Amino acid sequence: MIPRLWILLLATMFAGRALADEASVKRGVEARFEGVKIESVTRTPYAGLYEIVVGDAIFYTDEKVSFIFKGELIDARSQKNLTEERQQKLSAIKFEDLPLEIAIKQVRGNGKRVVAIFSDPFCPYCRSLDRALMREDDITIYTFLYPILRAESPDKARTIWCAPDRAKAYYDFMLSAKEPAPAASCSAPVEKWLALGQKIGVRATPTSFTTNGQRIMGARPEELVKLIAESSK
Repeated sequence: MIPRLWILLLATMFAGRALADEASVKRGVEARFEGVKIESVTRTPYAGLYEIVVGDAIFYTDEKVSFIFKGELIDARSQKNLTEERQQKLSAIKFEDLPLEIAIKQVRGNGKRVVAIFSDPFCPYCRSLDRALMREDDITIYTFLYPILRAESPDKARTIWCAPDRAKAYYDFMLSAKEPAPAASCSAPVEKWLALGQKIGVRATPTSFTTNGQRIMGARPEELVKLIAESSK
C-alpha cells in the first residue's frame, strides 16, 4: 500500500508535469505562429490533444506541435459535441452584470424563467426566435436592441425604444411588421447597446444568454428553452 505522503508527492509531480507540458506547447505554437495571441493552452483527456484558445476560436495540437487543426471533437459514446460545450463555457458571462435597465422587458405568467436576447430589428432569425418564444409561458425576456445589420437599424431601434409601450412596439414590428407609431424624441441608449455587445463579444443576432451566463448563438428555440429551464432550477 502506498503511503498517503507518496500519493500527494506523485500527484504534485504529475500536476507539475502537466503545467510544464502546457507551457512548452504554448511556446511551440508561439514559435511557429509569430504574433498569435494565445489565451490559454489546456491538455485534454482525449488522445494526447492540447486545446489552444485564440480569441473565441478553439484549436487542437499534439505535445510536439507537429500539427494543428480546427474542428469539433465529438464523444463517440455520448454523442456530445465537446468543442461546443467548451466554447459555451469559455464565452459565458455574468448575467447579473447585464444592465437590464436598457433592455426591453416582457413578462408572461409568473416570469420565473429568465433570458436575455440581443436582437436587431431587421434580423429574420431574431424574428423566428421571438415567434417561437411566444409559445412559452412563465418567462421573462429581456431584449437588448443591437442595431448592427443595416444602416437604418439604429433609427428603427430608437423608434421602438421611444414608443410609449416598448415591448408592444418591438413585438408588433418583429411579428407583424407593424411600424411603431411616431413618438416624441427621446434619448435611446444606442451607443450603450453597441458598447455592451462589443464588450461581451456579441458578433451576430440573435445571441441569447441564460441566467447562468451561458451563451446561445442563433435561432435555436428548442435548445434555448431547455437551457433556460435548467438555469432556472
